[in-house]
Amino acid sequence: MKTIAFFNNKGGVGKTTLVYHLAWMFSENGLRTLAVDLDPQANLTSMFLNEERLEELWPDSDHNLTILGDIQPILKGLGDIPQIPHVENIPGASGLGLIPGDLGLSRFEDKLSDSWPRCQNKDEAAFRIMTAFHRIIVQAASDKYDIALVDVGPNLGSINRSALIASDQVIIPLSPDLFSLQGLKNLGPTLKEWRSIWPDLLTKAPKDLSIPKGEIKAAGYVILQHSVRDTRPVKAYLRWMDRIPQIYREYVLDDSENNINKDIYNLALLKHYKSLMPLAMEARKPMFYLQPADGAIGAHVYAVKACYDDFYKLAQKIANNAGLAMK
Repeated sequence: MKTIAFFNNKGGVGKTTLVYHLAWMFSENGLRTLAVDLDPQANLTSMFLNEERLEELWPDSDHNLTILGDIQPILKGLGDIPQIPHVENIPGASGLGLIPGDLGLSRFEDKLSDSWPRCQNKDEAAFRIMTAFHRIIVQAASDKYDIALVDVGPNLGSINRSALIASDQVIIPLSPDLFSLQGLKNLGPTLKEWRSIWPDLLTKAPKDLSIPKGEIKAAGYVILQHSVRDTRPVKAYLRWMDRIPQIYREYVLDDSENNINKDIYNLALLKHYKSLMPLAMEARKPMFYLQPADGAIGAHVYAVKACYDDFYKLAQKIANNAGLAMK
């Protein structure tokens, strides 16, 4: 199984929407997919599940069926993660599961922050904390899933460090604006720091513990939410899009060459689909599954097909890069 994180320390770029649609697309095309919500805002979970189910997962008492329930024994100092973490089966989907998120996950931040330096001292408890997300994903997936898609919050904190270390690859969703460029300049060096420190910590880890390799391989970026005029992005966005390839190479890949094909790391350029998203939210389904009964009539019919084609091509690229085959 390949674990792929979607990460940007700038919020509002459409990251969670991207993960949600890719999870459906992968499962539709033969890849058993596990969606993992490690964002304390739990937006991915609220996209997949209706309010009635959310109330059941987030009762006033313990949240035993969410990611918070999985780490609760560690938080309380009473034990380790469960042998079989809960996976929510998504209604209407074949081979699509979800590890539900939880707003209470933010309480894990301090525990993770304290454990990072303690790993240098071969502290077994610290390694169990640092690898909790990795072990939850592995044990939840078992042999049931081919790919895990991890949604994380927009920050460079300890929760995201642990989530990224548990990932084989990272894809960076971007908006074509100044803020995304500045975000890349912060995000790139941080990823390289985490990636460089972890191999040394691996030599100090307990031999009987499942430890991630922490490769965090940069697998490219996706540009979202741009306006289009005559199949070309409008001028206001184009000025930022032209700068993204060089900033990505320099700050994420440590590659300052100027003669590299500017599109080699650009996995997709996704339109906003403004008219489809409200319909999809109302129907509680991906935009590319909308039907006339959902209000997708007239020009919407063509937009739905274009949306499907865009996400299919992106999913195929991601699968190929991960060594996986879609139908």
